Amino acid sequence: MLSASATVDPAFVVGPVRRRTFGSFVEHLGRCVYTGIYDPGHATADEDGFRQDVVDLVKELGVTTVRYPGGNFVSGYRWEDGIGPKSERPRRLDLAWHSTEPNEVGLDEFMRWCTKAGVEPMMAINLGTRGVAEALDILDYCNIAGGTELSDKRRKNGAEEPYKVRMWCLGNEMDGPWQTGHKTAPEYARLATETARAMRQVDPGLELVACGSSSSDMDTFGTWEHTVLSEAYEQVDYVSAHEYYYEEDGDLASFLGSGHKMSNFIESVVATADAARAAGKHTKRINISFDEWNVWYQKATPSMPPTGDDWPVAPVLLEDTYNVADAVVVGDLLITLLRHTDRVHSASLAQLVNVIAPIMTEPGGRSWKQTTFHPFALTARHARGEVLRVAVQSPTMQTAKHGEIAALTAVATHDAETGEVVLFSANRSTDEALELAVDVRGFGDLRVVEAVTYANDDPYWHATADDDTSVLPVPNATAAVSGGAFTMTAPAVSWSMVRFARA
Repeated sequence: MLSASATVDPAFVVGPVRRRTFGSFVEHLGRCVYTGIYDPGHATADEDGFRQDVVDLVKELGVTTVRYPGGNFVSGYRWEDGIGPKSERPRRLDLAWHSTEPNEVGLDEFMRWCTKAGVEPMMAINLGTRGVAEALDILDYCNIAGGTELSDKRRKNGAEEPYKVRMWCLGNEMDGPWQTGHKTAPEYARLATETARAMRQVDPGLELVACGSSSSDMDTFGTWEHTVLSEAYEQVDYVSAHEYYYEEDGDLASFLGSGHKMSNFIESVVATADAARAAGKHTKRINISFDEWNVWYQKATPSMPPTGDDWPVAPVLLEDTYNVADAVVVGDLLITLLRHTDRVHSASLAQLVNVIAPIMTEPGGRSWKQTTFHPFALTARHARGEVLRVAVQSPTMQTAKHGEIAALTAVATHDAETGEVVLFSANRSTDEALELAVDVRGFGDLRVVEAVTYANDDPYWHATADDDTSVLPVPNATAAVSGGAFTMTAPAVSWSMVRFARA
């Protein structure tokens, strides 16, 4: 058995727990919208056609923000296609996913869904095939109270009050050659800067996200961010980070080290943003909106879009089946995001329903939870107050892709008002349990309120519509605290959460 030790102290503050860390993403991609959140013929569908069973699961998941409507989809999207009477809305080809968009769900429907689900909308605007004028149009429609052509059109369409959207993404993955309207860094920097400047003339208080590079594996990574921020720095608040942690391909150890890769990625983006800050002699800091992250089986058949003359509506796309190891990685990635809460101010799990998602549905039928649902829901529910750095002494493990990494990863949160302390941890070892000893004397006398671990003898077990309950987070009977010392044993390939209260 491996052995690790750690210290958690209320003085080790990284920053606040940011509720936007627990965001997600709804794109017009595959079945995320149609037969995902929207299925008018479903037994639970409401008057707007939205599935109540899915809304209930979204609330249980604890999602706080939802990015919409893309993703790659947004770079060819005409937002005005999705407003007004549905019978008059055009059908369009979606070049991003080789599909047909019927525009049955558009901006107004999405805003109503956000209200039902209790989430904050985070809008992305098309800077692929469109520009400044169109960005101002959608801002006018969404946020102006009335008295203009577009705000009055929104009111005529049934939304008397403005939507007051605060957070806007200035395009999506514009350095990607796959993106409709792909641009060079100088081209995008100029367009994003001018768009942001114009939007701030309408509302200086908007929170604007400039596109970072599409992933750390892109040739443009680093230089793209530097070029964009060198021009756009004073006009934006965040730079986006996108990173997917691809399928376990026979190298489980490297896959379990995905959080190590995410941490390095975040630190590289921070360094680049701070270099632009120093070079431009700026006073404010640009922080990160990590608005696409997840495990993605990108080479699997469901990730292959249609081709040729086949332009279906809502085809099966990116419908990955997640196993226990995937859930442990997702839990570890959440630990990593929290550990960087000083600079990661927003994050979006991509995506929410059916498409590389924690929630799955059958058209007109059942809905169920994937394995990845559980660490996300527990972290979103119980991470409160301030994030605390955990000083860890851990054995290491060798990986082919990341070199030597820590077997134990952990973060803690502390709610000073209630006194609750929550420890989140993952044992990345593929084959050895880990005995953990944690010094918690800095909090005085504590007692364990709850200790749960997510693991299984078969790390490749996955949920289905018939069985999504055989493997759940279960109480960890080894968890105990005495005299300021906490101990627990975590099995191999596991994620754990322990909640403490004042004794």
